Amino acid sequence: MAVKKTASKGTDTTEAVAEKKKATKSKSETATKEPKAKRASRSKVVEKVVEPAKEHRFNFKLKDFGKAKDDFTVEQRLQALFQLQLIDSEIDRIRIIRGELPMEVADLEDEIAGLQTRINNLNEDVEGYTNLIAQKKQSIKDSKAAIKKYEGQQMNVKNNREFDSLNKEIEFQNLEIQLSEKRIREYEYELGNQTTVLNEANARLEERMGDLNAKKEELDTIIAETQKEEAQLMDFSDQAKALIEERLLTAYSRIRTNARNGLAVVTVQRDACGGCFNKIPPQRQLDIRQHKKIIVCEHCGRILIDSNIEM
Repeated sequence: MAVKKTASKGTDTTEAVAEKKKATKSKSETATKEPKAKRASRSKVVEKVVEPAKEHRFNFKLKDFGKAKDDFTVEQRLQALFQLQLIDSEIDRIRIIRGELPMEVADLEDEIAGLQTRINNLNEDVEGYTNLIAQKKQSIKDSKAAIKKYEGQQMNVKNNREFDSLNKEIEFQNLEIQLSEKRIREYEYELGNQTTVLNEANARLEERMGDLNAKKEELDTIIAETQKEEAQLMDFSDQAKALIEERLLTAYSRIRTNARNGLAVVTVQRDACGGCFNKIPPQRQLDIRQHKKIIVCEHCGRILIDSNIEM
């Protein structure tokens, strides 16, 4: 009987140990499940925070407020400014497509104009040196003719004084010939240099003309693709400007000129300015949402509007 009792006690202990192990496993599973749920809830919260701000897509049907622009409310003025900003941003997008081609074409035209002016000056210099060389050659011929004449007169002199004076004239003409020959060598040297520079300038001009033609063709292709759309947008922009007071329009143009990306009116995105991305205080955001006054960013000076403003 004693043996049976001890065996039953042993089985009881083994069963208790197994139950304890199961309990610890279930606790560990619940412990691991809880942080996973917390992580999932945190990720959901993060996903909510990272949601992008609303994007406004303007279909370029101008909003007509049905009254004079002087009678607009603050909200209507903000709407008029925002629709003008959307149109101008589309125009900027089209011009960005062209890239720096207009500037490159203008630079090439300026360079070609400079090269043409330089070539004209070089041609004048070459022509001037050529004329000087011809003059000196003619001077040598005249001096040789004078020497021949004086040598003939020496044969008919009556006294030594006449002979000496003719001899001095011959020496003078010989010196003139030497001087003319020296000047001819100098002019020929300068003429050679100017001719070399002229040839280089002509080659450079031809190269630049080829580049200009290629750039113009590329620019004309892009303009042909976007010209109609840009003209339509420019017309829309003029119509939108007519809905804005002169004072606000001047401020808008000034801000837009000073801004790098051409944005003068921006929405509040993720509690920050949509232009410079600096944080906006909650009270200021509340004032912006109320549309009771025109508020500008303290950091960049852009006009701030609510992202939910109705267009």
